[in-house]
Amino acid sequence: MVKHQPLQVYEKQVFVSFVTGIYGCRWKRYQRSQDDSSRWECTWFIILCSSFLLLLFWAYFWVVAQNDFNEFNWLVYNRSGEWRDETIPILASTTVGFSYISFLLILAIFHISLGQQLNLYWVHKIGVLATLLSTISGLVSVDDIWRDEWDIMLVSLQSTAPFLHIGALAMVTALSWLVAGYVIRSQRSSKYFQMMVLLIYIIILLAVCLAPLTFSCPCIIDRHNLKPRPDVIGRRGAPMLAPENTLVSFNRALQHGVSSLEADITISLDGVPFLMRDRTLRRTTDVSKVFPARQFDDASFFSWTEIRSLNAGQWFLESDPYWTVKTLTAKDQSRIGNQTVCSLVEMLRLAARANSSALLNICRPPPEHPRYRSWFMDTLWAVQKAGISQKRVTWTPDSDRGRVRGLQQTTNEKLSMKEIRQRGITSLTLHYSKASHKDIQEYLANNVSVTVYPVNEPWLYSILWCSGVPSVSSDAPQVLRKVPYPIWLMSQNAYNFIWITSDLVSLAIVIGIFGFQKWRMSGIQNYNPEQIMLSAVARRSSRDINIMKEKLILSELNNGLSSTEELSLYPENSYARHSHGGLSN
Repeated sequence: MVKHQPLQVYEKQVFVSFVTGIYGCRWKRYQRSQDDSSRWECTWFIILCSSFLLLLFWAYFWVVAQNDFNEFNWLVYNRSGEWRDETIPILASTTVGFSYISFLLILAIFHISLGQQLNLYWVHKIGVLATLLSTISGLVSVDDIWRDEWDIMLVSLQSTAPFLHIGALAMVTALSWLVAGYVIRSQRSSKYFQMMVLLIYIIILLAVCLAPLTFSCPCIIDRHNLKPRPDVIGRRGAPMLAPENTLVSFNRALQHGVSSLEADITISLDGVPFLMRDRTLRRTTDVSKVFPARQFDDASFFSWTEIRSLNAGQWFLESDPYWTVKTLTAKDQSRIGNQTVCSLVEMLRLAARANSSALLNICRPPPEHPRYRSWFMDTLWAVQKAGISQKRVTWTPDSDRGRVRGLQQTTNEKLSMKEIRQRGITSLTLHYSKASHKDIQEYLANNVSVTVYPVNEPWLYSILWCSGVPSVSSDAPQVLRKVPYPIWLMSQNAYNFIWITSDLVSLAIVIGIFGFQKWRMSGIQNYNPEQIMLSAVARRSSRDINIMKEKLILSELNNGLSSTEELSLYPENSYARHSHGGLSN
Protein backbone atom coordinates (compact mmCIF):
# COMPACT_ATOMS: atom_id res chain seq x y z
CA MET A 1 0.00 0.00 0.00
CA VAL A 2 1.37 3.34 -1.08
CA LYS A 3 0.52 6.51 0.89
CA HIS A 4 0.62 9.93 -0.72
CA GLN A 5 0.45 13.12 1.35
CA PRO A 6 -0.44 16.20 -0.74
CA LEU A 7 0.09 19.35 1.32
CA GLN A 8 -2.34 22.27 1.67
CA VAL A 9 -0.70 25.47 2.85
CA TYR A 10 -2.61 28.47 4.21
CA GLU A 11 -1.95 31.49 6.40
CA LYS A 12 -3.66 32.26 9.68
CA GLN A 13 -6.41 34.84 9.12
CA VAL A 14 -7.04 36.20 12.60
CA PHE A 15 -8.74 39.36 11.41
CA VAL A 16 -11.07 37.50 9.03
CA SER A 17 -11.91 35.02 11.76
CA PHE A 18 -12.75 37.87 14.14
CA VAL A 19 -14.95 39.66 11.58
CA THR A 20 -16.87 36.57 10.45
CA GLY A 21 -17.05 35.22 13.97
CA ILE A 22 -18.61 38.32 15.53
CA TYR A 23 -20.91 39.05 12.59
CA GLY A 24 -22.09 35.56 11.67
CA CYS A 25 -20.67 33.24 14.37
CA ARG A 26 -18.42 31.61 11.72
CA TRP A 27 -15.14 31.14 13.56
CA LYS A 28 -13.75 28.19 11.57
CA ARG A 29 -12.17 28.44 8.16
CA TYR A 30 -14.40 25.82 6.60
CA GLN A 31 -17.50 27.78 7.74
CA ARG A 32 -16.61 30.80 5.64
CA SER A 33 -17.40 31.29 1.97
CA GLN A 34 -16.53 33.77 -0.75
CA ASP A 35 -19.61 33.00 -2.79
CA ASP A 36 -22.18 35.68 -3.50
CA SER A 37 -24.51 36.45 -0.57
CA SER A 38 -28.05 35.17 -0.84
CA ARG A 39 -30.93 37.56 -1.42
CA TRP A 40 -32.12 36.92 2.13
CA GLU A 41 -28.80 38.01 3.61
CA CYS A 42 -28.66 41.01 1.27
CA THR A 43 -32.11 41.96 2.57
CA TRP A 44 -30.80 41.88 6.13
CA PHE A 45 -27.88 44.06 5.08
CA ILE A 46 -30.36 46.59 3.69
CA ILE A 47 -32.31 46.42 6.98
CA LEU A 48 -29.05 47.00 8.86
CA CYS A 49 -28.22 50.05 6.72
CA SER A 50 -31.75 51.41 7.16
CA SER A 51 -31.51 50.97 10.93
CA PHE A 52 -28.20 52.83 10.96
CA LEU A 53 -29.55 55.77 8.98
CA LEU A 54 -32.69 55.96 11.11
CA LEU A 55 -30.67 55.82 14.32
CA LEU A 56 -28.29 58.44 12.96
CA PHE A 57 -31.26 60.75 12.41
CA TRP A 58 -32.67 59.88 15.85
CA ALA A 59 -29.35 60.49 17.62
CA TYR A 60 -28.79 63.79 15.82
CA PHE A 61 -32.28 64.92 16.77
CA TRP A 62 -31.65 64.36 20.48
CA VAL A 63 -28.26 66.07 20.33
CA VAL A 64 -29.75 69.28 18.95
CA ALA A 65 -32.97 68.93 20.98
CA GLN A 66 -30.91 69.29 24.14
CA ASN A 67 -31.81 72.96 23.86
CA ASP A 68 -35.41 72.02 24.80
CA PHE A 69 -35.03 69.13 27.23
CA ASN A 70 -36.90 71.04 29.93
CA GLU A 71 -39.80 71.66 27.53
CA PHE A 72 -39.97 67.93 26.76
CA ASN A 73 -40.06 66.95 30.42
CA TRP A 74 -42.70 69.58 31.05
CA LEU A 75 -44.91 68.23 28.26
CA VAL A 76 -44.55 64.69 29.58
CA TYR A 77 -45.45 65.96 33.06
CA ASN A 78 -48.62 67.58 31.73
CA ARG A 79 -49.66 64.21 30.32
CA SER A 80 -48.57 61.88 33.10
CA GLY A 81 -48.86 64.14 36.13
CA GLU A 82 -45.46 62.97 37.41
CA TRP A 83 -42.21 64.88 37.00
CA ARG A 84 -39.33 62.73 35.74
CA ASP A 85 -36.33 63.39 33.56
CA GLU A 86 -37.49 61.30 30.61
CA THR A 87 -34.46 62.23 28.49
CA ILE A 88 -32.04 60.03 30.46
CA PRO A 89 -33.46 56.60 29.41
CA ILE A 90 -33.93 57.89 25.87
CA LEU A 91 -30.33 59.06 25.57
CA ALA A 92 -28.98 55.88 27.18
CA SER A 93 -30.94 53.55 24.88
CA THR A 94 -30.09 55.64 21.83
CA THR A 95 -26.36 55.51 22.63
CA VAL A 96 -26.40 51.74 23.12
CA GLY A 97 -28.49 51.08 20.01
CA PHE A 98 -26.46 53.37 17.79
CA SER A 99 -23.15 51.87 18.97
CA TYR A 100 -24.44 48.32 18.39
CA ILE A 101 -25.81 48.99 14.90
CA SER A 102 -22.71 50.96 13.89
CA PHE A 103 -20.45 48.10 14.98
CA LEU A 104 -22.45 45.55 12.97
CA LEU A 105 -22.41 47.82 9.92
CA ILE A 106 -18.63 48.17 10.13
CA LEU A 107 -18.31 44.38 10.28
CA ALA A 108 -20.62 44.05 7.26
CA ILE A 109 -18.49 46.52 5.30
CA PHE A 110 -15.39 44.50 6.20
CA HIS A 111 -17.17 41.40 4.89
CA ILE A 112 -17.75 43.09 1.57
CA SER A 113 -14.19 44.42 1.30
CA LEU A 114 -12.74 41.00 2.15
CA GLY A 115 -15.04 39.23 -0.31
CA GLN A 116 -16.76 37.22 2.43
CA GLN A 117 -20.34 36.07 2.26
CA LEU A 118 -22.80 38.11 4.35
CA ASN A 119 -24.35 35.76 6.91
CA LEU A 120 -25.72 37.71 9.88
CA TYR A 121 -26.09 35.59 13.03
CA TRP A 122 -29.68 35.07 14.13
CA VAL A 123 -29.05 36.72 17.50
CA HIS A 124 -27.92 39.88 15.70
CA LYS A 125 -30.97 39.73 13.46
CA ILE A 126 -33.20 39.84 16.53
CA GLY A 127 -31.11 42.70 17.95
CA VAL A 128 -31.28 44.71 14.72
CA LEU A 129 -35.02 44.18 14.42
CA ALA A 130 -35.62 45.13 18.07
CA THR A 131 -33.51 48.29 17.69
CA LEU A 132 -35.30 49.26 14.50
CA LEU A 133 -38.77 48.76 15.99
CA SER A 134 -37.91 50.64 19.19
CA THR A 135 -36.55 53.56 17.17
CA ILE A 136 -39.68 53.70 15.03
CA SER A 137 -41.88 53.63 18.15
CA GLY A 138 -39.78 56.47 19.59
CA LEU A 139 -40.28 58.54 16.46
CA VAL A 140 -44.03 57.97 16.59
CA SER A 141 -44.16 58.93 20.28
CA VAL A 142 -42.18 62.13 19.77
CA ASP A 143 -44.37 63.04 16.82
CA ASP A 144 -47.41 62.64 19.07
CA ILE A 145 -46.07 64.49 22.13
CA TRP A 146 -43.54 66.91 20.67
CA ARG A 147 -44.36 67.36 16.98
CA ASP A 148 -43.23 70.97 16.78
CA GLU A 149 -39.72 69.99 17.86
CA TRP A 150 -38.91 68.49 14.45
CA ASP A 151 -38.32 72.07 13.29
CA ILE A 152 -35.11 72.18 15.29
CA MET A 153 -33.54 69.82 12.75
CA LEU A 154 -33.79 72.45 10.01
CA VAL A 155 -32.70 75.22 12.39
CA SER A 156 -29.64 73.26 13.49
CA LEU A 157 -28.52 72.75 9.88
CA GLN A 158 -27.82 76.49 9.74
CA SER A 159 -24.95 75.76 12.11
CA THR A 160 -23.93 72.17 11.35
CA ALA A 161 -24.49 71.91 7.57
CA PRO A 162 -20.91 72.90 6.53
CA PHE A 163 -19.44 70.30 8.87
CA LEU A 164 -21.97 67.61 7.97
CA HIS A 165 -21.08 68.23 4.33
CA ILE A 166 -17.40 67.49 4.97
CA GLY A 167 -18.32 64.36 6.95
CA ALA A 168 -20.71 63.10 4.27
CA LEU A 169 -18.12 63.77 1.58
CA ALA A 170 -15.53 61.73 3.49
CA MET A 171 -17.98 58.82 3.92
CA VAL A 172 -18.98 58.79 0.26
CA THR A 173 -15.33 58.96 -0.77
CA ALA A 174 -14.43 56.00 1.46
CA LEU A 175 -17.40 54.08 0.08
CA SER A 176 -15.87 54.31 -3.39
CA TRP A 177 -13.42 51.52 -2.45
CA LEU A 178 -16.29 49.04 -2.02
CA VAL A 179 -18.21 50.29 -5.05
CA ALA A 180 -15.14 50.10 -7.28
CA GLY A 181 -14.30 46.60 -6.06
CA TYR A 182 -17.85 45.41 -6.73
CA VAL A 183 -18.24 47.03 -10.14
CA ILE A 184 -14.89 45.84 -11.49
CA ARG A 185 -15.55 42.19 -10.56
CA SER A 186 -17.59 41.67 -13.71
CA GLN A 187 -17.58 37.89 -13.42
CA ARG A 188 -19.55 37.90 -10.14
CA SER A 189 -22.66 39.76 -11.17
CA SER A 190 -24.60 41.01 -14.16
CA LYS A 191 -23.34 44.04 -16.08
CA TYR A 192 -26.72 45.75 -15.85
CA PHE A 193 -26.84 45.59 -12.06
CA GLN A 194 -23.24 46.78 -11.79
CA MET A 195 -23.98 49.79 -13.97
CA MET A 196 -27.00 50.61 -11.82
CA VAL A 197 -24.85 50.53 -8.67
CA LEU A 198 -22.24 52.74 -10.33
CA LEU A 199 -24.88 55.22 -11.56
CA ILE A 200 -26.50 55.49 -8.12
CA TYR A 201 -23.10 56.06 -6.52
CA ILE A 202 -22.22 58.82 -9.01
CA ILE A 203 -25.56 60.56 -8.38
CA ILE A 204 -25.02 60.43 -4.61
CA LEU A 205 -21.45 61.72 -4.97
CA LEU A 206 -22.52 64.65 -7.15
CA ALA A 207 -25.43 65.45 -4.81
CA VAL A 208 -23.07 65.61 -1.83
CA CYS A 209 -20.57 67.73 -3.75
CA LEU A 210 -23.24 70.27 -4.76
CA ALA A 211 -25.14 70.23 -1.43
CA PRO A 212 -23.64 73.58 -0.23
CA LEU A 213 -25.63 75.35 -2.94
CA THR A 214 -28.72 74.74 -0.79
CA PHE A 215 -27.15 75.91 2.51
CA SER A 216 -28.28 79.04 4.32
CA CYS A 217 -25.83 79.67 7.15
CA PRO A 218 -26.04 83.07 8.91
CA CYS A 219 -22.52 82.66 10.31
CA ILE A 220 -20.98 82.63 6.83
CA ILE A 221 -20.47 86.39 6.85
CA ASP A 222 -17.62 88.86 7.08
CA ARG A 223 -16.56 89.76 10.61
CA HIS A 224 -17.23 93.47 10.15
CA ASN A 225 -20.90 92.68 9.39
CA LEU A 226 -21.43 90.93 12.73
CA LYS A 227 -24.06 92.64 14.90
CA PRO A 228 -23.60 93.36 18.64
CA ARG A 229 -23.98 90.49 21.09
CA PRO A 230 -27.69 89.74 21.79
CA ASP A 231 -29.00 90.59 25.23
CA VAL A 232 -30.02 87.63 27.37
CA ILE A 233 -33.39 87.58 29.15
CA GLY A 234 -33.72 85.35 32.22
CA ARG A 235 -36.66 83.11 31.36
CA ARG A 236 -38.29 82.40 34.72
CA GLY A 237 -34.97 83.57 36.19
CA ALA A 238 -32.20 81.00 36.11
CA PRO A 239 -34.25 77.78 36.51
CA MET A 240 -31.22 75.52 36.16
CA LEU A 241 -29.63 77.07 39.25
CA ALA A 242 -32.70 77.74 41.42
CA PRO A 243 -36.47 77.03 41.43
CA GLU A 244 -38.17 78.75 38.53
CA ASN A 245 -40.19 81.96 39.09
CA THR A 246 -38.76 82.53 42.58
CA LEU A 247 -36.81 85.49 43.90
CA VAL A 248 -33.63 83.46 44.31
CA SER A 249 -33.90 82.35 40.68
CA PHE A 250 -34.23 85.94 39.43
CA ASN A 251 -31.34 87.00 41.64
CA ARG A 252 -29.12 84.28 40.14
CA ALA A 253 -30.12 85.39 36.65
CA LEU A 254 -29.14 89.00 37.43
CA GLN A 255 -25.81 87.77 38.78
CA HIS A 256 -25.13 86.19 35.37
CA GLY A 257 -25.69 89.43 33.52
CA VAL A 258 -29.22 89.19 32.10
CA SER A 259 -30.68 92.41 30.75
CA SER A 260 -34.29 91.55 31.55
CA LEU A 261 -36.46 89.14 33.53
CA GLU A 262 -39.27 87.07 32.05
CA ALA A 263 -42.04 85.61 34.22
CA ASP A 264 -45.31 83.68 33.89
CA ILE A 265 -48.19 85.47 35.64
CA THR A 266 -51.36 83.97 37.13
CA ILE A 267 -54.10 85.90 38.95
CA SER A 268 -55.15 84.58 42.38
CA LEU A 269 -58.72 84.24 43.61
CA ASP A 270 -58.50 87.62 45.35
CA GLY A 271 -56.81 89.43 42.46
CA VAL A 272 -53.09 89.20 43.36
CA PRO A 273 -50.83 88.50 40.35
CA PHE A 274 -48.27 85.82 41.25
CA LEU A 275 -45.66 83.82 39.35
CA MET A 276 -46.64 80.32 38.22
CA ARG A 277 -46.08 78.50 34.95
CA ASP A 278 -48.27 75.41 35.44
CA ARG A 279 -52.04 75.26 35.56
CA THR A 280 -51.82 73.58 38.98
CA LEU A 281 -49.49 73.97 41.95
CA ARG A 282 -48.48 70.29 42.16
CA ARG A 283 -45.08 70.39 40.45
CA THR A 284 -43.46 73.45 42.02
CA THR A 285 -45.03 73.57 45.51
CA ASP A 286 -45.99 71.25 48.37
CA VAL A 287 -49.72 71.73 47.77
CA SER A 288 -50.23 67.94 47.91
CA LYS A 289 -49.19 68.05 51.58
CA VAL A 290 -50.83 71.31 52.64
CA PHE A 291 -54.04 71.04 50.59
CA PRO A 292 -54.19 67.37 49.46
CA ALA A 293 -57.83 67.58 48.42
CA ARG A 294 -57.18 70.58 46.16
CA GLN A 295 -53.86 69.60 44.58
CA PHE A 296 -55.44 69.21 41.13
CA ASP A 297 -57.36 72.51 41.29
CA ASP A 298 -56.44 75.40 39.03
CA ALA A 299 -53.78 77.60 40.67
CA SER A 300 -55.89 80.70 40.12
CA PHE A 301 -58.61 79.38 42.47
CA PHE A 302 -56.36 79.70 45.50
CA SER A 303 -56.28 82.91 47.54
CA TRP A 304 -53.01 84.73 47.95
CA THR A 305 -52.88 83.80 51.65
CA GLU A 306 -53.18 80.11 50.77
CA ILE A 307 -50.59 80.39 48.01
CA ARG A 308 -48.16 82.21 50.27
CA SER A 309 -48.32 79.38 52.80
CA LEU A 310 -46.83 76.90 50.29
CA ASN A 311 -43.17 75.99 49.92
CA ALA A 312 -41.88 76.68 46.39
CA GLY A 313 -38.29 75.50 46.68
CA GLN A 314 -38.16 72.07 48.28
CA TRP A 315 -39.33 70.37 45.07
CA PHE A 316 -36.20 71.63 43.30
CA LEU A 317 -33.91 70.03 45.87
CA GLU A 318 -35.84 66.75 45.80
CA SER A 319 -36.31 66.28 42.04
CA ASP A 320 -33.06 67.98 40.94
CA PRO A 321 -34.51 68.60 37.44
CA TYR A 322 -31.22 69.81 35.91
CA TRP A 323 -28.72 67.73 37.92
CA THR A 324 -27.31 70.90 39.48
CA VAL A 325 -28.22 70.57 43.16
CA LYS A 326 -24.85 68.95 43.99
CA THR A 327 -23.08 72.07 42.70
CA LEU A 328 -24.89 74.28 45.25
CA THR A 329 -23.45 75.15 48.61
CA ALA A 330 -25.20 74.22 51.85
CA LYS A 331 -26.14 77.87 52.32
CA ASP A 332 -27.71 78.05 48.86
CA GLN A 333 -29.64 74.82 49.42
CA SER A 334 -30.98 76.12 52.72
CA ARG A 335 -32.09 79.33 51.06
CA ILE A 336 -33.73 77.48 48.19
CA GLY A 337 -35.55 75.13 50.55
CA ASN A 338 -37.29 78.08 52.23
CA GLN A 339 -38.60 79.79 49.10
CA THR A 340 -42.25 80.79 48.78
CA VAL A 341 -44.32 81.61 45.70
CA CYS A 342 -43.22 84.99 44.34
CA SER A 343 -45.70 87.79 43.60
CA LEU A 344 -45.48 90.02 40.54
CA VAL A 345 -44.83 93.06 42.73
CA GLU A 346 -41.78 91.41 44.34
CA MET A 347 -40.30 90.46 40.97
CA LEU A 348 -40.83 93.95 39.48
CA ARG A 349 -39.28 95.61 42.51
CA LEU A 350 -36.22 93.43 42.11
CA ALA A 351 -36.01 94.39 38.41
CA ALA A 352 -36.36 98.07 39.29
CA ARG A 353 -33.53 97.90 41.86
CA ALA A 354 -31.29 96.18 39.30
CA ASN A 355 -32.19 98.76 36.63
CA SER A 356 -33.53 95.87 34.55
CA SER A 357 -36.73 95.38 32.54
CA ALA A 358 -39.47 92.76 32.65
CA LEU A 359 -41.33 90.62 30.12
CA LEU A 360 -44.73 89.41 31.35
CA ASN A 361 -46.48 86.29 30.02
CA ILE A 362 -49.93 86.58 31.60
CA CYS A 363 -52.31 83.64 31.80
CA ARG A 364 -55.87 84.92 31.67
CA PRO A 365 -58.15 83.39 34.33
CA PRO A 366 -60.97 81.01 33.25
CA PRO A 367 -64.45 82.49 32.68
CA GLU A 368 -65.78 81.28 36.04
CA HIS A 369 -63.00 83.11 37.89
CA PRO A 370 -64.14 86.19 39.90
CA ARG A 371 -61.31 88.29 38.37
CA TYR A 372 -62.05 87.22 34.80
CA ARG A 373 -63.01 90.76 33.70
CA SER A 374 -60.56 92.73 35.81
CA TRP A 375 -57.35 90.68 35.55
CA PHE A 376 -55.57 93.31 33.41
CA MET A 377 -56.41 96.02 35.97
CA ASP A 378 -54.94 93.81 38.71
CA THR A 379 -51.77 93.49 36.65
CA LEU A 380 -51.51 97.24 35.99
CA TRP A 381 -52.04 97.91 39.68
CA ALA A 382 -49.13 95.59 40.53
CA VAL A 383 -46.89 97.42 38.01
CA GLN A 384 -47.74 100.78 39.54
CA LYS A 385 -47.26 99.48 43.09
CA ALA A 386 -43.81 98.07 42.24
CA GLY A 387 -42.60 101.53 41.20
CA ILE A 388 -40.95 100.38 37.98
CA SER A 389 -41.09 102.55 34.86
CA GLN A 390 -43.81 101.37 32.50
CA LYS A 391 -41.36 101.66 29.59
CA ARG A 392 -39.39 98.83 31.18
CA VAL A 393 -42.38 96.46 31.25
CA THR A 394 -43.38 94.51 28.15
CA TRP A 395 -46.95 93.23 27.83
CA THR A 396 -47.49 89.95 25.95
CA PRO A 397 -51.24 89.11 25.80
CA ASP A 398 -53.17 90.29 22.73
CA SER A 399 -56.48 90.59 24.63
CA ASP A 400 -57.40 94.03 26.00
CA ARG A 401 -54.32 95.48 24.32
CA GLY A 402 -56.10 98.75 23.63
CA ARG A 403 -56.84 99.27 27.32
CA VAL A 404 -53.20 98.82 28.33
CA ARG A 405 -51.34 102.07 27.70
CA GLY A 406 -47.82 103.08 28.57
CA LEU A 407 -46.42 99.53 28.54
CA GLN A 408 -44.35 98.07 25.70
CA GLN A 409 -46.44 95.90 23.39
CA THR A 410 -45.27 92.51 22.11
CA THR A 411 -46.83 89.32 20.80
CA ASN A 412 -45.88 85.67 20.42
CA GLU A 413 -47.44 85.49 16.95
CA LYS A 414 -45.53 85.82 13.69
CA LEU A 415 -47.24 88.79 12.01
CA SER A 416 -46.82 90.75 8.81
CA MET A 417 -45.59 94.33 8.97
CA LYS A 418 -49.10 95.57 8.19
CA GLU A 419 -50.60 93.72 11.17
CA ILE A 420 -47.78 94.90 13.45
CA ARG A 421 -48.51 98.56 12.62
CA GLN A 422 -52.27 98.10 13.03
CA ARG A 423 -51.90 96.60 16.52
CA GLY A 424 -49.31 99.11 17.67
CA ILE A 425 -46.76 96.44 18.47
CA THR A 426 -43.14 97.47 18.95
CA SER A 427 -41.54 94.04 19.31
CA LEU A 428 -42.06 90.34 18.64
CA THR A 429 -41.30 87.41 20.93
CA LEU A 430 -40.97 84.40 18.64
CA HIS A 431 -40.05 80.76 19.01
CA TYR A 432 -36.74 80.03 17.28
CA SER A 433 -38.47 77.74 14.76
CA LYS A 434 -40.58 80.70 13.53
CA ALA A 435 -37.75 83.23 13.36
CA SER A 436 -36.06 82.63 10.02
CA HIS A 437 -33.03 84.66 9.01
CA LYS A 438 -34.99 86.40 6.26
CA ASP A 439 -37.87 87.34 8.58
CA ILE A 440 -35.51 88.68 11.22
CA GLN A 441 -33.80 90.92 8.69
CA GLU A 442 -37.17 92.26 7.50
CA TYR A 443 -38.38 93.05 11.04
CA LEU A 444 -35.14 94.76 12.01
CA ALA A 445 -35.16 96.83 8.82
CA ASN A 446 -38.60 98.14 9.87
CA ASN A 447 -37.46 98.97 13.44
CA VAL A 448 -39.33 96.05 15.02
CA SER A 449 -37.34 94.42 17.80
CA VAL A 450 -37.25 90.60 17.91
CA THR A 451 -36.74 88.38 20.95
CA VAL A 452 -36.25 84.67 20.29
CA TYR A 453 -36.95 81.90 22.83
CA PRO A 454 -35.93 79.45 24.23
CA VAL A 455 -32.19 79.71 23.56
CA ASN A 456 -30.12 77.51 25.88
CA GLU A 457 -27.32 76.14 23.70
CA PRO A 458 -24.27 78.06 22.37
CA TRP A 459 -24.81 76.87 18.78
CA LEU A 460 -28.34 78.32 18.65
CA TYR A 461 -27.22 81.51 20.36
CA SER A 462 -24.44 81.85 17.76
CA ILE A 463 -26.85 81.45 14.83
CA LEU A 464 -29.16 84.14 16.20
CA TRP A 465 -26.20 86.40 16.93
CA CYS A 466 -25.07 86.12 13.31
CA SER A 467 -28.66 86.79 12.22
CA GLY A 468 -28.66 90.08 14.12
CA VAL A 469 -31.27 89.21 16.77
CA PRO A 470 -31.23 91.92 19.49
CA SER A 471 -32.20 89.65 22.41
CA VAL A 472 -32.92 86.04 23.35
CA SER A 473 -34.86 84.50 26.22
CA SER A 474 -32.97 81.70 27.96
CA ASP A 475 -33.34 79.14 30.77
CA ALA A 476 -29.54 78.98 30.94
CA PRO A 477 -28.07 82.51 31.23
CA GLN A 478 -25.05 80.99 32.98
CA VAL A 479 -24.27 79.02 29.81
CA LEU A 480 -24.73 81.88 27.33
CA ARG A 481 -22.62 84.14 29.49
CA LYS A 482 -19.63 81.97 28.51
CA VAL A 483 -20.17 82.66 24.79
CA PRO A 484 -18.28 85.91 24.11
CA TYR A 485 -18.21 85.25 20.35
CA PRO A 486 -20.06 82.99 17.88
CA ILE A 487 -18.69 79.46 18.10
CA TRP A 488 -17.69 79.70 14.44
CA LEU A 489 -17.61 82.47 11.89
CA MET A 490 -16.35 82.32 8.31
CA SER A 491 -16.31 84.62 5.32
CA GLN A 492 -18.06 83.56 2.13
CA ASN A 493 -14.79 83.45 0.17
CA ALA A 494 -13.11 81.25 2.77
CA TYR A 495 -16.01 78.82 2.81
CA ASN A 496 -16.16 78.66 -0.99
CA PHE A 497 -12.46 77.79 -1.05
CA ILE A 498 -12.90 74.99 1.51
CA TRP A 499 -16.00 73.67 -0.28
CA ILE A 500 -14.49 73.57 -3.77
CA THR A 501 -11.15 72.22 -2.57
CA SER A 502 -12.75 69.39 -0.60
CA ASP A 503 -14.92 68.46 -3.60
CA LEU A 504 -11.94 68.36 -5.96
CA VAL A 505 -9.86 66.31 -3.53
CA SER A 506 -12.75 63.87 -3.09
CA LEU A 507 -13.26 63.45 -6.84
CA ALA A 508 -9.52 62.91 -7.36
CA ILE A 509 -9.43 60.22 -4.64
CA VAL A 510 -12.48 58.47 -6.08
CA ILE A 511 -10.98 58.40 -9.58
CA GLY A 512 -7.69 57.15 -8.15
CA ILE A 513 -9.44 54.37 -6.21
CA PHE A 514 -11.33 53.18 -9.29
CA GLY A 515 -8.10 53.17 -11.29
CA PHE A 516 -6.21 51.27 -8.60
CA GLN A 517 -8.97 48.70 -8.23
CA LYS A 518 -9.02 48.08 -11.98
CA TRP A 519 -5.25 47.68 -12.06
CA ARG A 520 -5.38 45.38 -9.05
CA MET A 521 -8.11 43.16 -10.49
CA SER A 522 -6.42 42.96 -13.89
CA GLY A 523 -3.24 41.81 -12.16
CA ILE A 524 -5.09 39.09 -10.29
CA GLN A 525 -6.85 37.90 -13.44
CA ASN A 526 -3.47 37.50 -15.21
CA TYR A 527 -2.28 34.98 -12.58
CA ASN A 528 -2.56 31.27 -13.42
CA PRO A 529 -3.25 28.56 -10.82
CA GLU A 530 0.29 27.14 -11.05
CA GLN A 531 1.85 30.50 -10.17
CA ILE A 532 -0.49 30.90 -7.22
CA MET A 533 0.40 27.40 -5.97
CA LEU A 534 4.12 27.97 -6.27
CA SER A 535 3.82 31.30 -4.49
CA ALA A 536 2.01 29.63 -1.62
CA VAL A 537 4.68 26.92 -1.38
CA ALA A 538 7.45 29.48 -1.34
CA ARG A 539 6.04 31.14 1.79
CA ARG A 540 5.81 27.93 3.83
CA SER A 541 8.82 28.74 6.00
CA SER A 542 7.01 31.54 7.84
CA ARG A 543 6.19 30.92 11.49
CA ASP A 544 2.63 32.15 10.92
CA ILE A 545 1.90 29.33 8.42
CA ASN A 546 0.20 26.04 9.33
CA ILE A 547 0.80 22.93 7.25
CA MET A 548 -2.29 20.78 6.94
CA LYS A 549 -1.70 17.19 5.85
CA GLU A 550 -4.47 15.25 4.19
CA LYS A 551 -3.69 11.53 3.94
CA LEU A 552 -4.90 9.64 0.94
CA ILE A 553 -4.92 5.84 1.43
CA LEU A 554 -4.98 3.97 -1.84
CA SER A 555 -6.44 0.57 -2.37
CA GLU A 556 -4.53 -2.70 -1.85
CA LEU A 557 -2.06 -4.01 -4.44
CA ASN A 558 -4.60 -6.68 -5.41
CA ASN A 559 -6.72 -4.02 -7.16
CA GLY A 560 -4.57 -4.76 -10.20
CA LEU A 561 -2.45 -1.56 -10.15
CA SER A 562 1.25 -1.48 -9.49
CA SER A 563 2.94 1.28 -7.57
CA THR A 564 4.42 2.56 -10.81
CA GLU A 565 0.96 2.75 -12.37
CA GLU A 566 -0.35 4.57 -9.30
CA LEU A 567 2.33 7.16 -9.59
CA SER A 568 1.52 7.70 -13.25
CA LEU A 569 -2.16 8.09 -12.45
CA TYR A 570 -1.47 10.78 -9.81
CA PRO A 571 1.34 12.90 -11.21
CA GLU A 572 0.37 15.92 -9.18
CA ASN A 573 0.83 13.94 -5.96
CA SER A 574 4.27 12.85 -7.14
CA TYR A 575 5.13 16.45 -7.85
CA ALA A 576 3.92 17.59 -4.44
CA ARG A 577 5.95 14.83 -2.75
CA HIS A 578 9.04 15.64 -4.80
CA SER A 579 8.82 19.36 -4.12
CA HIS A 580 8.35 18.68 -0.38
CA GLY A 581 10.84 15.86 -0.22
CA GLY A 582 11.96 14.98 3.22
CA LEU A 583 8.61 15.65 4.87
CA SER A 584 7.10 12.77 6.76
CA ASN A 585 4.16 12.12 8.97
